[in-house]
Amino acid sequence: MTHLIHCIKLNKEAESLAQPPFPGTLGQKIYENISKEAWQLWLNHQTMLINEYRLSTIDPKARTFLLQEMENFLFGSGSNKPTQYVEPEK
Repeated sequence: MTHLIHCIKLNKEAESLAQPPFPGTLGQKIYENISKEAWQLWLNHQTMLINEYRLSTIDPKARTFLLQEMENFLFGSGSNKPTQYVEPEK
């Protein structure tokens, strides 16, 4: 069951996630404060980071990096794109 929350990333009322995306306190924090729309923005950004930096999600260093970037993206000042990144043409 979905409900509306105040999304701190988008600074608006928006549809919540159906469940926490991670176990533990970080997952609960995301569930309570980040909308479905903002979570999708993160997933798209994460995919770009994985592709641009050629990360392996089974590598513990890559997972630590992605978790830090996720917290920056959702709760901090944002996650930067790689310096060599070029937006795809639409």
